[in-house]
Order: sequence, then C-alpha cells, then structure tokens
Amino acid sequence: VLSSSLHRLVREFVAQNNTSQIKHVIQILSQEFALSQHPHSRKGGLIGLAACSIALGKDSGLYLKELIEPVLTCFNDADSRLRYYACEALYNIVKVARGSVLPHFNVLFDGLSKLAADPDPNVKSGSELLDRLLKDIVTESNEFDLVGFIPLLRERIYSNNQYARQFIISWILVLESVPDINLLDYLPEILDGLFQILGDNSKEIRKMCEVALGEFLKEIKKNPTSVKFAEMANILVIHCQAADDLIQLTAMCWMREFIQLAGRVMLPYSSGILTAVLPCLSYDDRKKNIKEVANVCNQSLMKLVIPEDDEMDEAKQSTTLPTEPASEESLSKPEAASSGESLLPHCGRSELDITALNQLLSFPCSSERIQVTLNLDGIVQVLDCHLHDTSIGMMTRIAVLKWLYHLYIKTPRKMFRHTDSLFPILLRTLSDESDEVILKDLEVLAEIASSPAGQTEGHGPSDSSDVRPGPVELHIPARASQLSSSGTKSLECSPSTPTMNSYFYKFMINLLKRFSSERKLLETRGAFIIRQLCLLLNAENIFHSMADILLREEDLKFASTMVHTLNTILLTSSELFQLRNQLKDLKTQESRNLFCCLYRSWCHNPVTTVSLCFLTQNYKHAYDLIQKFGDLEVTVDFLTEVDKLVQLIECPIFTYLRLQLLDVKNNPYLIKALYGLLMLLPQSSAFQLLSHRLQCVPNPELMQT
Repeated sequence: VLSSSLHRLVREFVAQNNTSQIKHVIQILSQEFALSQHPHSRKGGLIGLAACSIALGKDSGLYLKELIEPVLTCFNDADSRLRYYACEALYNIVKVARGSVLPHFNVLFDGLSKLAADPDPNVKSGSELLDRLLKDIVTESNEFDLVGFIPLLRERIYSNNQYARQFIISWILVLESVPDINLLDYLPEILDGLFQILGDNSKEIRKMCEVALGEFLKEIKKNPTSVKFAEMANILVIHCQAADDLIQLTAMCWMREFIQLAGRVMLPYSSGILTAVLPCLSYDDRKKNIKEVANVCNQSLMKLVIPEDDEMDEAKQSTTLPTEPASEESLSKPEAASSGESLLPHCGRSELDITALNQLLSFPCSSERIQVTLNLDGIVQVLDCHLHDTSIGMMTRIAVLKWLYHLYIKTPRKMFRHTDSLFPILLRTLSDESDEVILKDLEVLAEIASSPAGQTEGHGPSDSSDVRPGPVELHIPARASQLSSSGTKSLECSPSTPTMNSYFYKFMINLLKRFSSERKLLETRGAFIIRQLCLLLNAENIFHSMADILLREEDLKFASTMVHTLNTILLTSSELFQLRNQLKDLKTQESRNLFCCLYRSWCHNPVTTVSLCFLTQNYKHAYDLIQKFGDLEVTVDFLTEVDKLVQLIECPIFTYLRLQLLDVKNNPYLIKALYGLLMLLPQSSAFQLLSHRLQCVPNPELMQT
C-alpha cells in the first residue's frame, strides 16, 4: 500500500515538474529509511527507492546519483536479506534508467564485483541478474566510457577471490565482443592480471581466461598495426618464466606471435626474452609443447639481428631511441657485462618511456625499416650467465653457443668488445660432456680466431701472460695470403677468410694450457677437438702454431704427450689429407718451412720424430735417428710407441712407403730404418708383423750399397 501511494505521489510531482519535491522524497527515503539503524526501516527505504524510480520512469536518469548511492551502501549490510533487497532495488532502478546509468557504471561495477563473492547464494543469484542486465545495457549502448572504466578494471583484476575473478573475466569477454569498444588499446593495463587469473585453481575460470586471451590474440593478429607490443613485452617475459605450465605455454605462444608480428620492435627486449626462452629449450617431453614454442621464439628472435646492427652508430641511436642506452661509454665499461644485477630489472630500466617508444616505433610496413638499437651488452650478459650455469641442459648450452656464433657473424665489430670476457668460459666449455656442445663451442672459438674484426687495433688479447715472447715470429698469415692469391689453396670452412688475427695465437696457447691442466680432456677429447679445428680453420696454421708453442713448453712430459697426439692426428685423420700430401713431397718452400717447424717440436718425442721423417720421406735421417735410440733409455712407453708406429706403417696412409720397398736400390735407408725398428722391438706381435713385411722385400742382395 505504501509503495502504491508513493508511486502516485511521485507521478503527481513528475506531472507538475516539481523537481524539489521529488528530491525531497528521495532524500527522506535515503536518510531516514535506507540508511537507518533499524533493519525494517532499511528494507522499507530500499523498496521505496525502487518504487520511486519506477514512478519516475524515463526521468529517473535525472536523480540516479541520489537513487543509487544509498542502495549501494546497503550492499555492505551485515544482514544477507537486506543485501538481497538492495540487489532487487538496484535491479529495478537500472531496468528503468537503462542507458542513463552508464555515467555511474564504475560505482555499479565496484558494488557488483563485491557481491559476486558474497557467501549467501540468494544474494549471489540476485547480483547475477543485475549483472546480466548491466551487460545488456553496455552491449547495446555506444556511450560506454572505457577510459574511465580501465583504472577500476586494472585494480579489480588482481583479486584472488574466485568469484570475483569469474566476474571480471565475464566482463572482459563482454567488452571484447562489443564492436564499438576497443579494449585492445588498453590490453597492456590488464594483461598481467589476466595471466595471473590464468593460474587460478578453478578449471572453469582458467578456461574462461584462456578464451579471453585467445580472443585478444586473434584481434592482435588481425590488427597488428594498432597493438602496443613494446608495452607488453616485459609482461610476457615475466610470465614466460612462470611455474604454472598453462601460464608459461600461453605466454610463450604470445611471445612467438609478438616476435613474428612486431619484428625488430622486440629487439630492445632481447635480453629478457632470452632469459625466459633459453631454459625452456632443455625441457623434456613432459613440457614438449613449451619447448617447441620456445624454440620458434628463439629462432625468430635470432633472425632479427642483421649486419646493419654492427654498423649503427650507438650515440646517434641512443638519441633516437632513449629507451635503449647503448652509448660507446656504456659498451666500453666492463662492469656492464660482469655486474650481478638482475636481468629483468635491467630490461625494465631500458624501457621506461614506453609511450615514447610506441610513438617512435610505428609498426613496420613494406617500405620502412624500423630503427632500433640492439642491446648487445644485455644479450651477451644473459648468454654469459647461462654458459656459467652448470645446471642448464645441453640444448640450452647449444642454443647459447649458436647465439654467440650468430652475433660474431652478424655484429663482429661490437662482439669483439666482449671477447676478452667471453674467452675463458668458451675455453672451459670445451670440457663439456656433450660432443654437440663442444662442436658449437669450437665454431664460436674458430670464428673469433679467424674473423677479420679480431685484427682491429685495440681488440687484441688483454692477458699479458698469454702473449707469446717477443722474439718469436709466426709467419703463417703472409704465407696463407700468398697461397690464397696464387690459387693453390682454397678457403677453409670458416665463414671468414682463413687468416690469423689477434686471438688465434691466444686461442692456441690457452687450448694447450687447458690440455696440460686437464690431461683427461686431452686423452678423451684432444684428438676430436684438434680435428674439428682443422676443419674450421687452416690446418697448417694450427699445426705450425702449436708446434711453435710446444717448442717452449717447460713440462717435457706434457710436450711429449701432446706431440704424440698431434702426430697421430696428422698421420691418421682424413681432415689432414691435404696437409699430409703437402709434407710428403716437400716441393714448396712453405712445406719445407712447416716441416722444419714441426720437426723441432716433434723432437720432444723420439718415435714421433721418426714417423715424421717417414711421412716426409727423409729415410736416411730416420735411419740416423734410430741409430741414436741405442743411447736412450728403452722404457715400456717407448716400446709401446714403436709398436704403434709399426701398426701405422701397415695402414693405408703409408701405402706409398710400402710400395717403395720394391725399389730396394733407391731406398736402402728405408729398409735399414725398418730393420732398425725391428731390432728395437722384443719378440712380439709387432715384431712378427714387421718381420713378415720385410721378408716380402724382393732380392735382399740388392739392399747392399
């Protein structure tokens, strides 16, 4: 009855256009009833306000603030029944006002977001009805204030309550579906919150969030020109490292699309991206999907680095893009590469002015090239950290080495600023358990040792202890260039010209030092490492420089062992076929110089010296040396080496030597040398082998000179 009377009274005031009386009625209903201390009065006030709104009809929009505020206050009432009546009252107010409530949307949304988590099922049911009504109004209107709503959405999206999260996601899905509302512009504001909701314990909420993120990604692919990639890059970097598999996979898929769509816009964030992506490359089959997407991200990012990045003037670029501090001064500071600062905060500092970045970096089109600076310091720091981390998997280590090789190919001038700091860890990586890792490591070291950029003044070896003594000169570079120009020697497998730069000799010295300190490495991987280097670099340079270094080796036992290893490689490896042919004939001055260099170091080991004489067909000298063996202490190791030499003589490499046994008249010292070896051997299988071979020499009488 009261409601009916109130309805008639308000209708009369409306007919009379008596605004003051209408406001007076609403004020009484609010202050004396809805906000009263007595529950029954509050209930009556809520019913009265709803009746008043219905009576006002389309004019209710003029009094919405006065009508809505007391009702929203009752949303916080301790009595669940009053909260339900408040929902019902607000439903009637909104239903009458329709689009007129949109200016008050934020306060309505705020109230509803709290009721969505209400413990009372009736209140929750009532709030859902009101929520659907409000969604219908927003969907059919073109006056929704998205700019004003985003701050509230950004705040509420971090709620940990499941029902509140479900409420938030449902609204995001609705706003995404409205053509006139471009929520994509404000995605950077809510993306982090969405990824956090994706980790909710409720499968339903996770699924809803997946759908919302999927819709956003579809929109990004359709309209990449309007996407603020730079503002979201670091958000993705953080979630690509999430412990939750779904969050990590989703973030990684987004990262893949961002790199492919935005291209070089993503380069300033490379260090953060690599921090997130590289560890994923070593995941096992349980995380196969994440690993595959991470691999695509890694490959796509690598392709963004171009030779022009090596030519850009850092000072100019730093003024063009203030978000990328890459001045000459910062690049030259060693602290930048060795500091223990967190990588992600470092990325954040370099990308503070996101708005400026987006203004300067418009989306690439076919006729433009975006000018961005490659933050090489940050990338190298990340790669260096991963190489030092012994816990990372094999595939990650391989990826790190591929990155270093790629950077030395694309940006050699800038990379050589970091070579002194990278060199020690690259040498230590040669002790890795994996052959694949060692191969990639050797490729990087070979590129460092052969790149013309390494010859630049000021980029030479900085460790004075590793620099060879002054009087010793290695003349290989001139000889190599002469051979190349004359066409007698083709280029090796290295992408760079096979010439010796400032780091080549440093590499050889440190490699031999590593073999000396790690004898197990020499035994298990020494031959493998040297053979691969002979493929990647100039084999003659390697043998010449190592022989030169070993000539001054103070540890004579190591020198003997190393010479024996090098000799075995020289005589047996297919990679050294060309060098063996060069030494076999000694027709050129270069080959004779090489023989002399090798001979001096090979003298650390008597048996290898004889084998070198056999290879170079210096049979008389071999015979003279064997004659001297009688003055040496004959040990088990010595006899073992003679045994191995006999085995080598029976190998295909010495076919020419065995054929020369047919020409007894012209090769008497060859036969004498072989008999000398035979006399050194005890009665053993090697003795029998060589004895049978010498029995095959035709007409022994011809051996007399």
